[in-house]
Amino acid sequence: MRLDLNKLDHLIAVAEEGSLTRAAARLHLSQQALSTSIRVLEREVGVPLLERSSAGVTVLPAGAALIEDARVLNGVARAALHRARQIGRGETQALRIGYTGDELVTLLAPVTDAHPDLAPEIHQRYPSELTDALLAGDLDIGLCRAMTPAHGLTRTTLGHHRLHIAVASDHPLADRTTVTLPELAHETFLIWGTPGRSGYTDLLIDHCRNAGFEPNTERTARQGTPPITAVIGTRHLAFVTTPPGPAAGGKAHVLTLEPPLHAPLHALYLPHTTCPSRTTFLTHVRI
Repeated sequence: MRLDLNKLDHLIAVAEEGSLTRAAARLHLSQQALSTSIRVLEREVGVPLLERSSAGVTVLPAGAALIEDARVLNGVARAALHRARQIGRGETQALRIGYTGDELVTLLAPVTDAHPDLAPEIHQRYPSELTDALLAGDLDIGLCRAMTPAHGLTRTTLGHHRLHIAVASDHPLADRTTVTLPELAHETFLIWGTPGRSGYTDLLIDHCRNAGFEPNTERTARQGTPPITAVIGTRHLAFVTTPPGPAAGGKAHVLTLEPPLHAPLHALYLPHTTCPSRTTFLTHVRI
């Protein structure tokens, strides 16, 4: 038996909307047609996937398992379609890269210099958006820090960057060149992710705890901006991988953090897709 990707899309829509009526409107189907499609899928699978009630629909464990794998199957199918179209049209097979950090240009330079035929398409994404785009087959690879890979994705460690501390140029610490983490116990650290929901944020907080203190943190309102610029105009500081010294046109200063601490750079991708440019990237990029 072969699973029908359209029926899987129908199941995903019902689960996400929590209602056959809303899912039918989203899919531009009649409610009867959508209900029939789901029941046919349940017969093909051989077990109930949804529980219907007057309050809506509830996804049963079997349905949740199928949806989890269905998102991966759909992503693989979309990636295969994208590649076939590129080849058929004689187009350059671009490497669609999503990233959550700010070191991408530096990271790509040696690879594109050695392989000028590699054509990167750059897309900045928040972590949740990065996962969704990878699972949907809309990106070939995602670069991130300490993100736990979602079901169906593979994670490869490209290397580790040394962490430093950034402050605004008028911060009291800006005249320093070196700092230790325990010295910062009473400072406020800018973070981007919510503790407990961001692997990278949790990694940084753990570094502070290992240094003997519970850090004061504040989630920056400047989401999407490089960490080096977020400290400007504040009395807060931030972990960065930017080299020590003046930065951001002299508006920020980066202090060497001793003893050295590091943060990993990871690559996430759908493993069961063919992407020669991604293979080239993974083979040659190392920190």
